Amino acid sequence: MSTVAASTQFQSAEAPRTFKAAIVMGVFALVVFVAFGVFGKPDNVTFQWSKPDDVIHIPDFIVGSSLVGLAIGAILILIAAIVAVNASRRRRNPQWISLIFGFFAIIALLAWLAAGNAVPFAFILGNAIVLAVPIALGAMGGIMSERVGVVNIAIEGQLLTGAFLAAVVGSLTDSLLLGLVAAMVGAALLSMVLAAFAIKYLVDQIIVGVVLNVLVLGVTNFLYSQWLANDGERSNFPGTFDITPIPFLSDIPIIGPALFENRLTTYLAFIIIPVLWFFLFKTKLGLRARAVGEHPLAADTVGINVARTRFWWVTLGGVVAGLGGAALTIGSVGAFGRGMSGGQGFIALAVVILGRWHPFYAAAAALLFGFSIILRVWANQVSPGIPTDFITMVPYLVTLIAVVGFVGRVRAPAADGQPYIKG
Repeated sequence: MSTVAASTQFQSAEAPRTFKAAIVMGVFALVVFVAFGVFGKPDNVTFQWSKPDDVIHIPDFIVGSSLVGLAIGAILILIAAIVAVNASRRRRNPQWISLIFGFFAIIALLAWLAAGNAVPFAFILGNAIVLAVPIALGAMGGIMSERVGVVNIAIEGQLLTGAFLAAVVGSLTDSLLLGLVAAMVGAALLSMVLAAFAIKYLVDQIIVGVVLNVLVLGVTNFLYSQWLANDGERSNFPGTFDITPIPFLSDIPIIGPALFENRLTTYLAFIIIPVLWFFLFKTKLGLRARAVGEHPLAADTVGINVARTRFWWVTLGGVVAGLGGAALTIGSVGAFGRGMSGGQGFIALAVVILGRWHPFYAAAAALLFGFSIILRVWANQVSPGIPTDFITMVPYLVTLIAVVGFVGRVRAPAADGQPYIKG
């Protein structure tokens, strides 16, 4: 009897025999091979790895655009075949195989768009990272909340609060650091409201999050039209943090300017993401937080204060999201605009799910959306005949393909969104 049970358990642990990811990859690979390769543009494309005045200069690589489509299309077909073989043998595909597939697909898209022009890798990567920072930090705040069982729909409001306070306080005090602190404190206070209603008064967490988003949007729009629009030079002109290159590291080709030549808000994001991963998965504090999000009754039984743990993790998540809001103003634009978060909080919520509530995976997903924003701007310059709406649609289409074909069914923390009533 025990042998049969063990055999059943082993079979259930095997990967299901599903060819969904292989089919999606195969179709996408054929599209690349045919559209970008067979019927691609014959013009040459120049891949620029570094600028001529860089300390370490890598020569440009010139190749035919259609040849890139053919070569990468063949590579993608091979990857799809490997995925199909693994599915037929009930082997789980490693997480990195979809990342490699996406990387090559992006290279093919860039080569097709830039036929007859150049692809400045450092420029595209650097701007994609900067534009991804608010989304990534909002996602980190969402992960911190949902890992302890509180659904955080209010990320949009937290980003908007951080952006508004960073601009206003930074302008009035003439101190960007004070503006940064005010952004984090303001978003933390908003998170405390969410935590109090969700944990203490057991109000539906989604409803509270939606109400907070609407409230913050209305308040900031009112203050902008009645105050900032009439006194913008004194109250809404904080400027931005200086770009600070890190010596030696910023001289590395491609990744040097993208990673090590940034503003303070971007550097803080680079620190927060691995630190959050370490605390969640390598410390007792993170183990307790995950226990509260998975099985609060069991956590309470061993002496963990469920309400207190949830409250402080949600609050700290607001601190991180507020930093993401500050990255929109004093870390990028230099002033606050009406509704300037532009739905990035909801994108961050999708990134949390796409990243499986894991800081590194969520950061990679946020980078995809940052890439989509800069791609729209850059593609309009090198290929003005292509509709910008089509270019904007491509990364989101890739995201849907990734969710359906590669990510599959995701499992949120078991107690996510469920109030806990102490017996």
